Amino acid sequence: MSGLKGVTGRGMVLLALAALGLAVAPLVADRYLVSVLTTVLWFAYVGQAWNVMMGFSGLLSLGHALYVGLGAYVSAALFVHFGIGPWAGMVLAMLVAVAAGCTIGFLGFRFGVKGVHFALLTIAFAEVARVGFDHIGWVGGSGGFFLPVEAGVSDPLNLRGSPLLFYYVALALVLGALVLSRLLLHSRLGYQWLAVREEPDAAEASGVDLFRARMTAVAVSAALTALGGVFQAFYFNNLFPEQVFSMGRSIEIILPAIVGGIGTLVGPILGAFILTPLGELLTFLIEAGGLDLPGLKQLFYGVALVVIVVFRPEGVWPWLARRLRLVHQPGEGA
Repeated sequence: MSGLKGVTGRGMVLLALAALGLAVAPLVADRYLVSVLTTVLWFAYVGQAWNVMMGFSGLLSLGHALYVGLGAYVSAALFVHFGIGPWAGMVLAMLVAVAAGCTIGFLGFRFGVKGVHFALLTIAFAEVARVGFDHIGWVGGSGGFFLPVEAGVSDPLNLRGSPLLFYYVALALVLGALVLSRLLLHSRLGYQWLAVREEPDAAEASGVDLFRARMTAVAVSAALTALGGVFQAFYFNNLFPEQVFSMGRSIEIILPAIVGGIGTLVGPILGAFILTPLGELLTFLIEAGGLDLPGLKQLFYGVALVVIVVFRPEGVWPWLARRLRLVHQPGEGA
């Protein structure tokens, strides 16, 4: 897959310039643009987290909102009820998400649930969580769970502060996930994932423990996604089960990787920078025109997905990288 080949010198320069541009963007951007960029970075991050399962190990999950919701609710509940800050709370939040993911994985892998049926299993667990949290009064139930907010307070240790704080936290998450993904792909575990994704029978015959490799992919993906949930809870300061665990949220999580390029390192990031700003622009135009068109944004995402699947099935990043010679071509060496 072209997104996994070595990046050329030109590619490294462009990626470095992009990272630098994102680092200094808040210095010239207004408050609204910073909020849009923060949203873009969040989707880029959770897209990377989902990519670990589907892109690296070939496990289709359509219920990743489950891990976002668990990470958000666990960290928010610890903060509101026990005064435990998000940096400590995220550990338990990630552990709870890993436990949920491993439960799904165990049921799926031990009982031979594969492909679309495994995807349906992930949806089922997310729906059970959505309905369940609707009835848990301790975290607000269907009425919502709200985090306390004090105007003008800057407390990075508790993720309390200005939009600028959250922007740089989101940027750090994206860059951290990018580095982690590269390290994982070039590790023994990463090569096992790729083998399991491409030829599971051959991988098993060569000594790869399919169950362990797949369970590890689920655990890593769930933990990373839960961290995105922690960010969401403290950024928006409110949680509603119908939104956090919704099927629509799961689809929004996977779209950046599909558009940018499943299984690539840069694809989920590029996909988020394509989809999210266009979605925000569409929302702005609808509001500016005084129109009431519910579902139009979801329709736009659907059309974008169809266009990508038909014309760029590998995603935008592999095609763009080849055209701009950002990655080494076959025969050029690493």
